[in-house]
Amino acid sequence: MADRYLHLTGTAPGRFLTRRLGLPQPAPLRRWTLETPHLEGPLLHLTAGASAVTGVAEALSRSGLPVVGNTDRPAAIVLDATGVTTAAGLGDVHAALHPVVRSLTPGGRIVVLGTVPSPEDHHQAAAQQALEGFVRSLGKETGRGSTVQLVRIPVGGAAQVAESTLRFLLSPRSAYVSGQVIELTTAAPGPAADPAAPLTGRTALVTGAARGIGAAVASVLARDGARVIALDVPRSREELERTADRLGATALPLDITAPDAADRIAAAAPDGLGVLVHNAGITRDRRLANMPADRWASVIEVNLDSVLRTTDELLEAGVITRGGRIVATASIAGISGNTGQTNYAASKAGIIGLVRSLGPRAAAYHGVTVNAVAPGFIETKMTAAVPLFIREAGRRMNSLSQGGLPVDVAEAVAWFAQPDSAAVNGQVLRVCGQSLLGA
Repeated sequence: MADRYLHLTGTAPGRFLTRRLGLPQPAPLRRWTLETPHLEGPLLHLTAGASAVTGVAEALSRSGLPVVGNTDRPAAIVLDATGVTTAAGLGDVHAALHPVVRSLTPGGRIVVLGTVPSPEDHHQAAAQQALEGFVRSLGKETGRGSTVQLVRIPVGGAAQVAESTLRFLLSPRSAYVSGQVIELTTAAPGPAADPAAPLTGRTALVTGAARGIGAAVASVLARDGARVIALDVPRSREELERTADRLGATALPLDITAPDAADRIAAAAPDGLGVLVHNAGITRDRRLANMPADRWASVIEVNLDSVLRTTDELLEAGVITRGGRIVATASIAGISGNTGQTNYAASKAGIIGLVRSLGPRAAAYHGVTVNAVAPGFIETKMTAAVPLFIREAGRRMNSLSQGGLPVDVAEAVAWFAQPDSAAVNGQVLRVCGQSLLGA
């Protein structure tokens, strides 16, 4: 459904009216296209204190943007604050960004590089944790479609592990991601045979792929070179096959809760899976006092238990190959909660627990990373059916003052799926425009 308010604020009368009334003024977001794959303008590289990691300049040079030390109109700003270890050192963060933050172009990017707070040094831990509050607050101030993130690189590590993350965050692909904290590991990036199609040679399976977010994920993974298997329930066969035909993918009509689901997935991917995307999900909303047991159980079974079961079976059978990627779909409902969605929020919070626990072990034992996206208000047929005032609240209650698109979630999944995203593991990325609800 079209966002008429966003269109209104793009007109001169609309801007005047909304400014006088103190209403949100969302800026149209610039998303990735083949013709405009990069931001327009230079990347300003700044440092607060002495860097605690190596190779930052080299990593930034491969971001696709020209890197400069001074400019009047940066399209992106990267501040290396990895060396900030004291409260006094936070003054360097202010000194670096205060003079330039207003010069950021509309739709620009700010990325702060930090390190993991130390359990042995509470001064360093305080200073590095302070960067999280700083970034989340700055993301709510910048406006004009700009975004702000914090990327934590292991202390003493090399910025090479952050290259895929920086490319994503400093590009139009991350248009609806803001106020996020991404903590990297020391895992070395895997090679991509073709940077323009990094998933070439990999098979990706996407559940819930007939429509909406799942179809967008399948489309972006196919764009990036993957052979896609699109899975959805048998009753959606016709729509699933249309989606698969459009993408040159393989349709797999299958109920993911079936006892033999993992076996049938394995049979559909005889050479193994390089990417497994758990996107299928349902809602059965009621307040807890009015919720019968079957509505509770069905949501937990589809959204969480089937994900746990099939993931375990596919990992144990070696169907997900070394260097593989598992990406699950959580939700900001699992972080902030929603009235009438105790079942749904429980299932999505469970996905977060799965990712944080399984990620390190899957990497150690199977060479596979496990991450999740947590969408906020995304413009789909489901949200189009939401009552007008609730829909408008969902659109405006984030730092970008608008709903996201299915492709925004898909781009985040594709970043997780890339071979050179090996250092991104156990992470839950909110694709919500920095929703004002929840953490």
